[in-house]
Formats: sequence, structure tokens, C-alpha cells
Amino acid sequence: MAAATGTASLLAMVMTIGPASMLVIWTVAGTRIFDLRERVRGIFAMALIQEQEKPSPDIYIPQEWSDAADSIAYDSTTSPPPIAFICGAKNSGKTTFSRHLLNILLHRYKRVAYLDTDVGQPEFTPPGFLSLTVVDKLTPDLTIPCLKTPERSFFFGDVSSKRDPTAYLTYISTLYDHYKKEYRTSDNTESSNKTELPLVVNTPGWVKGVGYDLLVNMLKYIAPTHVVKINISAQSKNLPDGAFWLDGNNEVMVNLIEISSAREDSFKRSVLVQKDAHLLRDLRIMAYFRQCFPSNLNITTIKELAHALASQPPYEVPISSIKIRHLYCQIPSTEIYYSLNATIVGLAVSSEGSGNSPWCVGLGSVFELKILSNPSTLCLYKLGIVRGVDTFKGLLYVITPVPPSTLEKVDLFLQGFIQIPTGLLQFNYAMRFLDTVGFLSYEPV
Repeated sequence: MAAATGTASLLAMVMTIGPASMLVIWTVAGTRIFDLRERVRGIFAMALIQEQEKPSPDIYIPQEWSDAADSIAYDSTTSPPPIAFICGAKNSGKTTFSRHLLNILLHRYKRVAYLDTDVGQPEFTPPGFLSLTVVDKLTPDLTIPCLKTPERSFFFGDVSSKRDPTAYLTYISTLYDHYKKEYRTSDNTESSNKTELPLVVNTPGWVKGVGYDLLVNMLKYIAPTHVVKINISAQSKNLPDGAFWLDGNNEVMVNLIEISSAREDSFKRSVLVQKDAHLLRDLRIMAYFRQCFPSNLNITTIKELAHALASQPPYEVPISSIKIRHLYCQIPSTEIYYSLNATIVGLAVSSEGSGNSPWCVGLGSVFELKILSNPSTLCLYKLGIVRGVDTFKGLLYVITPVPPSTLEKVDLFLQGFIQIPTGLLQFNYAMRFLDTVGFLSYEPV
């Protein structure tokens, strides 16, 4: 099963969203959105675009942002390298600033660690993940979020941390602990021969109520050297002034940098970046499963992608070799396998011994692992689609870009609330070709 390679293959789609049309260019390297001057309905096209050598002119980086990023990257008092925590209200520009800071840090350091805590709009993974990624290349176009393989990740299984705040914080602390162990030599004498890396922490825009409490807990646990707080003109939506997460008697030294959102109107009101979150999540999932096919395969529309996936020979997975775990709901025993049909699942490997957590070659960990007995058992991120269930033959039919050598180790399927994009389902995707194509054998080790 070939995976798409390189960043030149772009899936370009023109679609109408509300009153305005948007051009969305999506690739393994990411997505880019442009406003169109004229309405274009129902047009989809494939484009091949080479990486740009210069930063995108479509992103506006104000001088205040540039100064803030430079002060973090070239802070002579920061040793070891900085840990920058980016926070602010929804759509204030946190992700754009994080990408810009990442590029600035890469001018000074060969590699930079990136801890993504936004399960709804993650930077380098499909939705539903908490991840730690080590980046070694500049992002030439800040409008393109990229899919990358994280060093460590957990599958939270939903697009909002409100589903299980305790598990959410546990996964984040475990990822940060891994960063400290591997890339902070001052915190671990056993790692004295390893290169220290700076860390950028990107956060969601949920800053009120439980979201605020989660943010405070993250700040206290990570104890960053720099906190960048992005404010918007609507004061009621901003975080509190000052170092809001510190107790009154806490003397921890931290560099607090407060900046304004990038764009304002003539009345000095913030112009927030409006995003169709559901659409972007769907595009990320589509881009991920596009990797099931060679990059030179001509797939020009969502319908063609759905057809290609439906025509793709699935793996035959013996039900007897697989355990099923539903992350946030209980399923009657008679419906466990049928509930998987036409769903996205995580592909995991159970740890040996009952006292250990399962580790994943697919999506992160399971709901029962809110308290991890073995935090080192983490995962790469991979997804699979259960395309069909045959209880008579005792088989599940699965499509995934995971190579067979890795898939052979899988003995656990994890199901959360990450759904197959409706754009794929509406073309009779789920079962259409199940009886007319061949199958790839699957034998777990």
C-alpha cells in the first residue's frame, strides 16, 4: 500500500461556504484557504504546486508579533532553550503566531519541539490528538498547516477537551514529561549528551470556565520560560491581566509577553480569523487517507477520493485477533462489531502484562488510561476505516495507509468520536465495492 510522498501533491477544492466561496488547497503538507471574488459552485480541481521559498504574502505579521518572537528566540538570559506557551481567545491568531515563532526558532536551533494541545484544530495531526512533534524544517507558507508524524501522541478521541478534562491533562503532562526527559538535559542528568530543544506549546481558544482551569493547570505543570498572551479588543473574551496562573506567593520567574491580535478595523476592533472548523477537520482526515494512494494517482474531486477508497482492497482482519474499545460510550455486546462499520478507528497494540498501558502504532491511548501506569507506552498516529463487518466469516475489512509490517502488530481497535467526513459517505462509500474487489491478507503476529 503506497503512501503519498513529498509536499508537492495538493488536493485543491473550490467550494461554496455560506455567502462566500473559498478555495481550499490541501496536501499532506497542509491546507490553504483563499477568498474568491466570484462565487464558484461545486468545482473541485487537482493542482500541483511547488513549495514556496519565501513566506506567504497572505499572512500579515505585525511588528509587535515579530518583536515578541525575536525576544523569545534570542533571549540571552534563557538557558536552556526557551519554553514558549501561547494562549488567547478563540480565533485570535494563536496558531499563526506559533508557526511564526517556530520559524524564528528554527533560524537559531536546528530542531524545535512543538506540543499541540488543541484537539479540535491540531497543527500536525488529524483532529482528536494531543501530540509532541519535533520540527526540523521551516514552514515557508504560514497559511498551510502541515501533517507530520509526531514523536509521541495520544488519541483523545474528541474535538473538545470537555469530553474528559482529567484524561486531557494527563496526556499533556505525559507528553511534556517525555519532552523533559529527552530534550531538557538540565532536568535529566542521564540525557546530558542529548541536544536541548526549545518548545512551543500551542493551546485551544477555550479560555473560560473549565477551559480556563485547564489552561491554568497546564501553565503550572509546564512552568514555561515565556508566556505569550494574545489579546483581542473584546475584553470580556480575554484572559485575566498579568500572570493569572500564579499564586500570590509564587516567585517563579516568567517572561510574560502580551500582544494584540494581528488585524484591527478602523475602530481598533480585532478582526478575528473566521474558520469553518468542521470543514478543516474533514479536510485533514481526507488528506490523511489520501496517503493510501501514490502521489501521482489522479484524484481530482472528493467524489473520486471516495470512489478510490471504496475501490481500495481492504485488509481482512480476523475478529478473533482484535479487541474493541469504545472510548466514551457503552455498546451492547451484540452490537460491538456492527457499531464499527463505516467508522474511523485507532490501531493499537496492547502492552504485555496487565499492569501496562497499551501502546499504539495508530491512534493514542484509551479512555480507561486516564491514570497511566506506564507513561512511556505512547504511540505514533495512524488511522483506519472499518469499511465492512462480516460476522459470519468473522472478519473486519479495514482501509489504512499503515504498512502491512506495522499493521501485523495491531491487536486493539479504539473508537472515539472522530467521524468519517460526510463528503465521503454520501457517495455510497461504506459497502459499495466490498463484494467486487480483492482483499489483502492480515495475520497478526
